[in-house]
Amino acid sequence: MDITIIGAGAMGSLFGSLLAQSGENVFLMDIWKDHVSAINSQGLAVEFDGKTSRVDIPASSNMQDTRESDLVIIFVKSTQTKQAAVQALKCLNNKGVVLTLQNGMGNADKIAQVVHPDKVIAGTTSHGATMLGPGLIRHAGTGPTLIGMWSGKNNAGLENIKNVFCNAGIDTKIEDNIHLIIWKKLIINVGINAITALTGIKNGRILDSPPTGELVRTAVKEACDVALAHGVKLQDDIAEQVFDVAKATGPNRSSMGQDADHKRLTEIDAINGAIVSLAQKKGIHVPVNQTLTALVQTLQENYNPEYQTGQKK
Repeated sequence: MDITIIGAGAMGSLFGSLLAQSGENVFLMDIWKDHVSAINSQGLAVEFDGKTSRVDIPASSNMQDTRESDLVIIFVKSTQTKQAAVQALKCLNNKGVVLTLQNGMGNADKIAQVVHPDKVIAGTTSHGATMLGPGLIRHAGTGPTLIGMWSGKNNAGLENIKNVFCNAGIDTKIEDNIHLIIWKKLIINVGINAITALTGIKNGRILDSPPTGELVRTAVKEACDVALAHGVKLQDDIAEQVFDVAKATGPNRSSMGQDADHKRLTEIDAINGAIVSLAQKKGIHVPVNQTLTALVQTLQENYNPEYQTGQKK
């Protein structure tokens, strides 16, 4: 399968390495020139369980350098989704589809405004990865990947994508109600990401402090109330699932935490900020999510001047 990955950060690079190692024809696209240069000159280095392997994958930072693809996977930050969708459209062959495995709410809708909705697949993944430097990532954890057609219509290629992923060691399942799955992942991010970004703690530390745990529960409860107002019923034990994820990824920094560490723009507007926006549409008060959103926005607006655009100058 010809696969283009737009956004070769930690997760995009991880999926690219796994798919390339299984024999798929993978092409990486990313604006970070040092990372792309390292991949092209030395291969992509992947650290896992104390061992490092190198994978040869072509990569480019030139957005005009497109390859016709059966599948385009978007892994960019939510703030860059619209631009990535335009890029994806240039890459698709006649039967090609776009898959988003991004964090946050609204990414699939943005892509479906550019690419035909019947060609948009949404999903979540429990794999974890950390960027260690140009051309070097760490595979930080494994878990299921769930995918489904955003429009709800069947697509004959979905089963093939699942098989390709499974063959690459990416345990993948097809979900009929992918909208519910996206909401579940959003709730987990709501409970973990902003708090870890603001405090500098690793995911597992939210289990150690009763006040922190209560903050998580309140943020999650607010988000669940908003989901219900929008017709989405989540399990009563969803807060416990958030704690389970925090425990399973205990040594890791959340993606938002990593962004804050490196003074990059975060995805707060698509996570806690999305809860605030959706709450406003229903007249619901969500003070904890509103405060977390404002604090992260304040944090990133006051990075050193050289980071004000989210990219070091």
